Amino acid sequence: MLEPVNLPETEPGADTAEDKDKDREPDPSHTDQEPEHILSVCVPAKSKSAGLVAATYHGRMELIDGYDRVATDLRVSLTDRCNLRCQYCMPAEGLDWMPTEETLTDAELIRLIGIGVEILGVRDVRFTGGEPLLRRSLPAIIAATKALPSNPRTAMTSNGLGLKHTAVALAEAGLDRVNISLDTTDPDTFEKITRRNRLHDVIDGLAAAHEAGLTPVKVNAVLLRGINDTEAPDLLRWCLKHGYELRFIEQMPLDAQHGWTREAMVTADETLALLAEHFTLTGLDGRGSAPAEKFLVDGGPHTVGIIGSVTRPFCGDCNRVRLTADGQIRNCLFAREESDLRAALRGGASDDDIARRWAAAMMTKLPGHGIDDPNFLQPTRSMSAIGG
Repeated sequence: MLEPVNLPETEPGADTAEDKDKDREPDPSHTDQEPEHILSVCVPAKSKSAGLVAATYHGRMELIDGYDRVATDLRVSLTDRCNLRCQYCMPAEGLDWMPTEETLTDAELIRLIGIGVEILGVRDVRFTGGEPLLRRSLPAIIAATKALPSNPRTAMTSNGLGLKHTAVALAEAGLDRVNISLDTTDPDTFEKITRRNRLHDVIDGLAAAHEAGLTPVKVNAVLLRGINDTEAPDLLRWCLKHGYELRFIEQMPLDAQHGWTREAMVTADETLALLAEHFTLTGLDGRGSAPAEKFLVDGGPHTVGIIGSVTRPFCGDCNRVRLTADGQIRNCLFAREESDLRAALRGGASDDDIARRWAAAMMTKLPGHGIDDPNFLQPTRSMSAIGG
């Protein structure tokens, strides 16, 4: 038995005649707008069968690769659009956004998430972008995901713009927690990094997420040499004061400009050394497949995380797989190849056929990201088009 969920008729990325005459940045108030028209998409009731959009799941597989790593964490990019222009992600003028017809519809997204969860053993679903809050149907997509019989854990990575107005709705839809990008609490530095004067909106969004119970609220920070690389202690103090869990992430070669260099990157060791001048840090064991190394701050209970994706890779324990907004499976953040599930969906493939294609795509996953290899090539897609 299927139950209807109302989803917005207009898909993200749609360019109206008016849009084409404007700057390519999405309207930051987009997340506050109520759609004028809705359509009904069927999703499974929590207590009923495992069907999704008239689908029946006939068995379970695992997303296992050639090195016996099993992917159970699905990162779903809802759009490649973003309303910031962070230096380490894209140029000031932005990018050419994905055409509407190439973007997965809500029904297609929900179907693929269902296949991942109910056939392929996905247990965690994280919604990313671009900026996921720019997809107005986000609450309905979350609700449909949580309505799956296996009830996966859900999270979202966001820049926080608009979260002040949507945090309660997202929590009510079933979102469990959020990660918010914030590299500085200094307004001038924030504007220099993001090329937007929106720090107050991010801070308000963090507070709204915490108030709505989307906890633990995690803050993701990237340190840029010569810009905010001395601010790590102050940012940690600020997060401790507000009850947020801070994680510093090494800048990765995923910028659209392909301007990343190892020499310009602030390393995990450098970050830890700077923090150690101000705090007593005690390393914690039991990282598992989590990307962050955790450290107790001044004896605890609060912690700080370090994600050394480049200098301290954790590829051997990776349990992630990514679905792009245009329906491509990426078995690694740095993969040079993708597997097209959108074509299979639109070509009439069954859920089992799609699951087999998805599982086969995992077998080409390499043992590591290869950034240290002299022949390393940065992915063609930027981070905004892949999803974090």
